[in-house]
Amino acid sequence: MIGNKVHDLRIKKHLTQTELSKILHVSQQTITKWENGKAEPSSSALAKISDYFNVSADYLLGKPEKNKSTVTDADLENMLDNAKSFDGKPMDDHDRELIRAYLKGLYENK
Repeated sequence: MIGNKVHDLRIKKHLTQTELSKILHVSQQTITKWENGKAEPSSSALAKISDYFNVSADYLLGKPEKNKSTVTDADLENMLDNAKSFDGKPMDDHDRELIRAYLKGLYENK
């Protein structure tokens, strides 16, 4: 489960395993093992992953977040990545960026 999440987050950031390994200060083989489910990150690596991708450790571990009242950057990115149109009209990258900024502003002001 963790491996799938790491893989998906890495791909969304357009990172190679080698690039992510340098960011997290682990070997590329370690990233491969995580993504293939042959190993799991240590608690310190889990903290680095969640900090870098701005997601919770619970998210990476697949645990439901109780009373989740905030939208993470990852949630927002997922919503916007999947949004192809709004109100029946196609959306381009500029439209998605405007919506991203608007939604972030809404949640930051709560």
